Amino acid sequence: MKIVTIGRGNIGGGLARLWREAGHDVEELGRDGGDVSDADVVLVAVPGDQVTPALGKVSGLAGKIAIDATNVFGERPAGAPSNAEEVKAVTGAPVAKSFNMNFAGLFDRVHEQRVRPSNWYVADDGAVEVTETLIRDAGYDPVRVGDLSRARDLEGATWLLLGATPPGGLYYRVATPGEL
Repeated sequence: MKIVTIGRGNIGGGLARLWREAGHDVEELGRDGGDVSDADVVLVAVPGDQVTPALGKVSGLAGKIAIDATNVFGERPAGAPSNAEEVKAVTGAPVAKSFNMNFAGLFDRVHEQRVRPSNWYVADDGAVEVTETLIRDAGYDPVRVGDLSRARDLEGATWLLLGATPPGGLYYRVATPGEL
C-alpha cells in the first residue's frame, strides 16, 4: 500500500517505520507539505490545532482516504466538531480517527508484547478496511468504537487515558474474558 504521512514527528515518523517494516511504501511529508496524488491512504499526524494549515500545504488530497491521528489539547479550533471531520471537509472522502490513543514512545516495543495491544478507532465505513489493515500492520489489534460521528468522543477520551498513564506510557488491551 502507498501511504503518505503528513507529519514526520513521533507519531508520523514512528508509524512510517512500522509500516515500512510491514512492507508498505511510505513517504513522509514535513512542514513544507507536498503532493499525495499517488497515495492510497494519508495519515494526518500534526499538532491538533494545525490540521487546516498543514493540509493547506498538501496537494492531491481530494478523494483520499485519510486517518487522523491528531489530538486536541487546549482550545478546539473553530469550525468542525472534531479534527477528523475537519480532515474530511478537506478530502471529501472516507476518514478514520486512529492512533491518537497510542503512545509513540512505545511503537518500537509493540512487537515485544505477549499479547497485541489494542487500538481504538472510529471510521466512516469506507475507511474501515484500510484502517484495520494499517492498525494490524503497526502491531495492534483494531477495536472500532463507532463511526466518524464519535471522533470528538475519541479525542476527549485521550484525557482519560492520560489520567491513567504511568511515566513512560502504556499499552491498553480490550479483551473478552479468557482471552488474556
